[in-house]
Amino acid sequence: MKLSVSSTAFSAGKTIPQKYTCSGGDISPPLAWTRPPAKSRSIALICEDPDAPSGTFTHWVLYNLPPGTVALDEGAVPGGALQGLNDFRHIGYGGPCPPPGKPHHYYFKVYALDHPVGLPAGATKEELNKAMSGHILAEGELVGVFGG
Repeated sequence: MKLSVSSTAFSAGKTIPQKYTCSGGDISPPLAWTRPPAKSRSIALICEDPDAPSGTFTHWVLYNLPPGTVALDEGAVPGGALQGLNDFRHIGYGGPCPPPGKPHHYYFKVYALDHPVGLPAGATKEELNKAMSGHILAEGELVGVFGG
């Protein structure tokens, strides 16, 4: 099943406002997605930049959101949800921060899972991907652009 992911801050393929980047407030943007399947037991989110010079760069790892969650407010993490380690080496959201040059694409990927993820806070994207393997009921993504 496909989830449709959107934001009131930017449209698919369009520029992410500076407010949500390292050169602005560095807060997570508001996001929303379509209702996940009824059998969902948790929601996870990964934000990453595949255009980074050193390879895909992880900006946000968020998991164990309640299964009925269909939106995140700007800068907010729902109670009970856990945040993982990003590639800035801190827990939580780290906004777009590309080097000068070409624009980078930022993928906000949302996953509906058939179980809560059994990981502590601070897990890496790799650990989350392993825990999600075989448990994804639906997924979707929103891509924004920043830099250039």
